[in-house]
Amino acid sequence: MLIKNGSTGEDVKKIQEELGLTPDGIFGPNTEMKIKDWQAENGLIADGIVGDDTWNKMFGDTPTQETIFKLEKLKGIIPDSVISQIPDTAKKFNINSVLRLSHFLSQCAHESGGFKVVSENLNYSADGLKKIFGSYFPGDLANEYAHKPEKIGSRVYGGRMGNGPESTLEGFKYRGRGDIQLTGKSNYKAFSDFIGEDCVANPDLVSTKYPLASAAFFFTNVHLWEICDKGSDQDTVKSVTIRVNGGYNGIESRIQYFNKYFKILS
Repeated sequence: MLIKNGSTGEDVKKIQEELGLTPDGIFGPNTEMKIKDWQAENGLIADGIVGDDTWNKMFGDTPTQETIFKLEKLKGIIPDSVISQIPDTAKKFNINSVLRLSHFLSQCAHESGGFKVVSENLNYSADGLKKIFGSYFPGDLANEYAHKPEKIGSRVYGGRMGNGPESTLEGFKYRGRGDIQLTGKSNYKAFSDFIGEDCVANPDLVSTKYPLASAAFFFTNVHLWEICDKGSDQDTVKSVTIRVNGGYNGIESRIQYFNKYFKILS
């Protein structure tokens, strides 16, 4: 566990009550200062961060992620299958505050169509291919590939992101999967190395077992947690979005999801 400046919630209130502070559930500079004093008095490193050692010395037990985030509040809001992935994902990727979790879930919800789409749909018409992947389909080539997902993925993603050329079909094999779509053999390899399971040999694991963890892996790799920590305002949601999307596509949806999750979890 890791509770620090910027964290919010019931566990922050519990710490504040123990320290004799007003329990507003917001970990700010005053709470941090009091924790440093308490740590120094109790023979701990006075870093102002409540990790397992500080919490155990203060209370004698370590809260679970379910307790920290009150995940039961998300019941009926997001699928149970997603909720069940949050504790392990949060632990592995240092999702240590309601702010981080709300930003993360809001982006995942939008990118996955409400946690429903965890594998890239490459079944495009000729017009769709021209519109989205025009540079890969000059002339009338789109007609030859239309509604053939394996051929489309192999052409569009072949020869890049660690994939072999189009003929190997690796572009389709390592197409986008997960709540924020992990794409390309090199990214599957990096994720496999981190998670300790071979998603290169079995890429469907990303969509079946690790849709949320693969999204958190992306957040970590592009240094999004630091942006999430900046606040709960619309500008921060926009900053996160542009790193995820490359633009502001679906920004209203992302803001709505964030406001909803942040309100529920805070």
